[in-house]
Amino acid sequence: MKKILIISFILISFFSLFSTASKTFNIDQSKVDAIEKKFGVQGKNRVEAWDSMIESSKNESILNQLKNVNDFFNQITYKSDSSVWGVKDYWATPFEFMGIGAGDCEDYAIAKYFSLIKLGVPDEKLRITYVSYRKANSKYEEAHMVLTYYHKVGVEPVVLDNINKTLQLASKRPDLKPVYSFNASGLWQAKTKGEARVGNNELRSWKDLMSRF
Repeated sequence: MKKILIISFILISFFSLFSTASKTFNIDQSKVDAIEKKFGVQGKNRVEAWDSMIESSKNESILNQLKNVNDFFNQITYKSDSSVWGVKDYWATPFEFMGIGAGDCEDYAIAKYFSLIKLGVPDEKLRITYVSYRKANSKYEEAHMVLTYYHKVGVEPVVLDNINKTLQLASKRPDLKPVYSFNASGLWQAKTKGEARVGNNELRSWKDLMSRF
């Protein structure tokens, strides 16, 4: 009888530990299960790691929150949409991005944007920014997308990027030339002297993205 009680205690302790290890804080377990079913164990593990990062960042300073989110997603492998999704352009949701474990520049920017929103950063302080990127010692520019954070309206933003992976003020990134920016509530056009709001965010790719949340 004593031996049975000891075995029962060990089993209860084991399953208790397992349950604690798989606990999520900011996402329903049913969503985690669905991600595992679609993307496998590695996809589930990435989402659970994201969940832990979000939870541990909640009481951090805004600078640490920016850094934690930027560093987390910059670990994910860069791959083109054609190689990942079989189409020329596809804006993945953060869970799709984490689930499949690869994506291109807009996937990094989108995932960082929604993660900071999850942490309580106001939408008006965040912009997903379409830029022209010029590599060092090159005369050619290529399309690129980053996330920008504005501490106050009109101030110089901080750039969260998957190419230059350290947080930088926009003035420290002469390799980036803004074209337009957007968030959930608006669209802005870059100008020679600043920028101008041109209306609501009616981008087709954004609407398609939001329909998959």
